[in-house]
Amino acid sequence: MVTRSSLSRPASGNATPQVPPLENGDRLTRIEVERRYAAMSLLKKAELIEGVVDMAAAFRFRSHGKPHAQLLGWLFSYQVATLGIELADNTTVRPEHAAFVQTRREIT
Repeated sequence: MVTRSSLSRPASGNATPQVPPLENGDRLTRIEVERRYAAMSLLKKAELIEGVVDMAAAFRFRSHGKPHAQLLGWLFSYQVATLGIELADNTTVRPEHAAFVQTRREIT
């Protein structure tokens, strides 16, 4: 079963002093990633992939943004033409047994 959740953030500040910041390559549990992520209000995205934190660099228009939009357009057309398909973008997915993952696109 796949469940979705949104992470709450504090009103201001980058990281609270008592919570260490997330860093690329950290080996952490899902619970610790969520705790640190919630404490870092300026952090946009972080993923936990097989226990390792991945924080990607900024995306570029030509190499990412434009192809991403085109792919989503194609996936939307597929969704409209296929009964029972749902499409989502930039959602947080937490399988019961797996790491904390934010998908960029999802078809269910």
